[in-house]
Amino acid sequence: QVQLVESGGGLVQAGGSLRLSCAASGRTFSNNAMGWFRQAPGKEREFVAAISWSGVSTYYAHAVKGRFTISRDNGKNTVYLQMTSLKPEDTAVYYCTADVHKGWGFVSERSDGNEYDYWGQGTQVTVSS
Repeated sequence: QVQLVESGGGLVQAGGSLRLSCAASGRTFSNNAMGWFRQAPGKEREFVAAISWSGVSTYYAHAVKGRFTISRDNGKNTVYLQMTSLKPEDTAVYYCTADVHKGWGFVSERSDGNEYDYWGQGTQVTVSS
């Protein structure tokens, strides 16, 4: 059974930092693009960041660029999202996802949730003001 399990969420004050982890099991994703999305209460799911199979290419939503960093450790089958300078508007459930068909592809594909095949259950991030 393939699973993506997120961890590292929690409550943090504005300006603080958190590091999310996404551990994959059931298959390796070392040849696949992976990403992070988030969904705030009452809002649609939105793209946060994506990373290529090798980790060389990354892509960020404008709202988080310069504050968040996505990385991966293929040896551990794990993807990370380092979040700094957190703002109350970053409050959301954060989801890890994997694209089993592409190692990267077009940048426009990486921000489209329909391009991804596996999703984790999510981890809550709450930023207080």
